[in-house]
Amino acid sequence: MEKPALLIQVRLPEGRYHGMPEWPPAPFRLYQALVAAGLVGEPAERQESLAPLFEWLETLLPPWIAVPPVRRGDQVELFMPNNDLDTVGGDPRLASKIRGASKTIAPWITTADQPLAYCWPLSGVEDVPVDQIKALADQLYQFGRGVDMAFATAEVLPETDARERLQSAGAVLFMPTETGVGGSRLRCPVPGSYASLRHRHQAQRRRLAGGHLTQAPPARFLPVTYNAGPRRLLFDLVATQGSRPQFHPVPLPKATGLVEGVRDRLAQLLAPAFGQALVERLVIGRGANAEDKPRRIGITGLPSIGSPFADHALRRVLITVPPNCPVPAQEVEWAAGAVHLGVNPDGEITDIDQPQLVRATDHGMLAHYGVGRQAQTARVWRTVTPVVVPVKRPRGRVTGAQKGQHESEVAGGVLAALRHAGVKGGVERIRVQREPFGARGVHADRFEAPDRFEPRRRYHVEICFETAFQGPLALGDGRFLGLGLFAPVRDAYQDVFSFSLPTNPAVKGSARDELLRGIRRALMALARDDYGQGRKIPKLFSGHEADGGPSTAAGNHQHLFLAAADQNDDGLLDRVLVLAPWVCDRSLTPRLSDRRAFERVVSALEWVNLGRLGRLHLTLSSLDDGVDSLLGTGHRWESVTPYRPTRHPKRGRQEADIQADVVQECRRRGLPRPSVRVLSHEQGPKGGNVRARVQLEFSVSVSGALLLGRGSHRGEGLFARAGAPGG
Repeated sequence: MEKPALLIQVRLPEGRYHGMPEWPPAPFRLYQALVAAGLVGEPAERQESLAPLFEWLETLLPPWIAVPPVRRGDQVELFMPNNDLDTVGGDPRLASKIRGASKTIAPWITTADQPLAYCWPLSGVEDVPVDQIKALADQLYQFGRGVDMAFATAEVLPETDARERLQSAGAVLFMPTETGVGGSRLRCPVPGSYASLRHRHQAQRRRLAGGHLTQAPPARFLPVTYNAGPRRLLFDLVATQGSRPQFHPVPLPKATGLVEGVRDRLAQLLAPAFGQALVERLVIGRGANAEDKPRRIGITGLPSIGSPFADHALRRVLITVPPNCPVPAQEVEWAAGAVHLGVNPDGEITDIDQPQLVRATDHGMLAHYGVGRQAQTARVWRTVTPVVVPVKRPRGRVTGAQKGQHESEVAGGVLAALRHAGVKGGVERIRVQREPFGARGVHADRFEAPDRFEPRRRYHVEICFETAFQGPLALGDGRFLGLGLFAPVRDAYQDVFSFSLPTNPAVKGSARDELLRGIRRALMALARDDYGQGRKIPKLFSGHEADGGPSTAAGNHQHLFLAAADQNDDGLLDRVLVLAPWVCDRSLTPRLSDRRAFERVVSALEWVNLGRLGRLHLTLSSLDDGVDSLLGTGHRWESVTPYRPTRHPKRGRQEADIQADVVQECRRRGLPRPSVRVLSHEQGPKGGNVRARVQLEFSVSVSGALLLGRGSHRGEGLFARAGAPGG
């Protein structure tokens, strides 16, 4: 039979709470409110009959608390005369002279329709007085201060249902913790609380006795820590050879092996004191159940990041001891300080070339993972080690539709990993790829990991959340073995959007111009809605100055670029790219406001009305630079759509003039000088409207997208990597 729980929900009809300074309201406040509600105006016999009920309530364990989001109201100061009339000669008419600010009020403001909920587990509790509790809750009339009118309901239900009720409707959850760092200290009733309240009430009635004012004795309660954070222990990997301590870097692909070595040695050191079974569940994870997972000790190898020159080698190990872990953090710290990775099962050092753990004195690296006081919150997070999800990458070459379906399945796996890790908050987008996001990162397939984490299940992931938060963040099946580690990205905004086109209705390649004109109109409409109906559409989306004329900026490249491609060569357009101007023109320095506006507006694009072509639904697809022929990195690029020179080539030397024009255009766009080969060219009946197919070869690797020449804002002059799938 499932364990029961007592759930009491309190509602504030006016949506205000004046019980300063604490939030959430402490369980002892609710207990006081129930005592006041049950005893007010009751005869002595009735008060005595309720005593066993209140004494039963004070024996319960500290409850879980769920409260709605709040904000602090305006601060108000109340002025009244001080009790110091002697300073004005005892004249009551001069009382205003001694008036001062004696009370400050700043209520908590919340929604009136969402309750404050308190849940007590009743496991092992016998003879639950359900009817008496319900009747007592019905009598509650205030909560906090006298001005905070309230009403309450009580029920006994299965503990699982009660906790699901707590976590619904966006409530903020507070849980009692026995150990941990920080948190909120809330007063809870304990045996003797009811007797202390009665004694205090009686003493208040006799405060003025014999001409002297006496202080009533305090009530009896127990401060309990709620929502304490985990204890984080940082250790350096130090070489045991040499006279001076120095880092012993471990290559990033060996992250899983490093964590396994530290984990096994740590378990070996803790087992004699805490038992083999408990240590295996909480350190190794073997045999862990649902109750053990929140209490598992986490071990993470931290790569060196934070600089373009950082090599991403593992030089530190972070050990996380969650609150309520039966193994105290002090014991874990002692055991970790004795970990040497070159020992045999008997504890003898047999390999002096292996590192040992030494407690770190510099915690600056933690800020690069969103941890600590110096860390900033972030919305965008990217993997340093790949996430392992239960979705395998398909073998062989896949079509665009199959690739989009697979990416959707991987994104679903990432969302499930977020739920399993207890990460809350909405997700705006997920980007999946096999290549690392940093130049010195490691491909997902190159990590050395157990067979159950096979390469086809590993992905580098970028997640953009709706709200910013601090780390650390580790997701996926391998998060307890050094995989799935994320780092925050500051000021990260998406500059490239890829949309998949539907197959019904399909868009033929001949309708490319009409399609891109419709998408530009849709983006301008979204920009108008975003900036307000009374304001001009920014040049970023319209390509026009405030007076309506064409952009007069140098190069005229300060508005977005559009491109459409047929990547499976079936004559139908299957993909649209929307690119920020600074992506295609590397000489531009974007403003932060433009980057925010571009991401905000383009991410809202979903439907496009194209008249005779119908109404198209655009599906946002993730970007995989490693296989993407349009956005990847390479030395050789070839035309997907014809290149139109910016200057008309002279008759008889078209090919040479086109080559010179391409070189000049690359220089203007901030690209390296390429070697240009004109594959073919054509012109209109009168020698105008020159179009060419061009191949570019750079001496260094260049990343896409490449859109060059006249008409590049309309998808002309689009290049793809030569030899890439879909290129």
